Amino acid sequence: MVIENLRRIHHIGITVRDVGRSVEFWRSFLGIEERWRQVLGAPYLGRVTGYPGVSIDVAIIDLPGGAVLEILDYQVDDKNPNPPETANPGNVHICIEVDDIEEMWDRAIRSGATPISPGPVEVTAGPNTGVKACYLRDPDGITLELFKPVGAGR
Repeated sequence: MVIENLRRIHHIGITVRDVGRSVEFWRSFLGIEERWRQVLGAPYLGRVTGYPGVSIDVAIIDLPGGAVLEILDYQVDDKNPNPPETANPGNVHICIEVDDIEEMWDRAIRSGATPISPGPVEVTAGPNTGVKACYLRDPDGITLELFKPVGAGR
């Protein structure tokens, strides 16, 4: 059952140590400039986020296919990075569908990503049999999946 009131995913937010460094990674990897960047500090932010009086350095990148990536650096003193391992509860990943997975794998590494997979791997079972996929981590440890559907590109 689909709830009629739902429209679409508005954005994907990632929290990073340094917005400038993160924007540079995504710009280098995707070849896309950020649409917008600003430090926000209006009182509503503390009410929404649970951090009264917080300021957040924010950048917005329009991803291929219409999704929006919101890159956030909360300007607070007490920050503890999540363990980056994908199996940890609360960890999420960003999956980008590509035509040439080998090219995008190389591009991600040149842009500063750390490989998790040995490279693109063919999926041999389940609903995605025949596709190629791989995991990498961005400079903040956020997992990035590249996904090449059957019949797409090289």
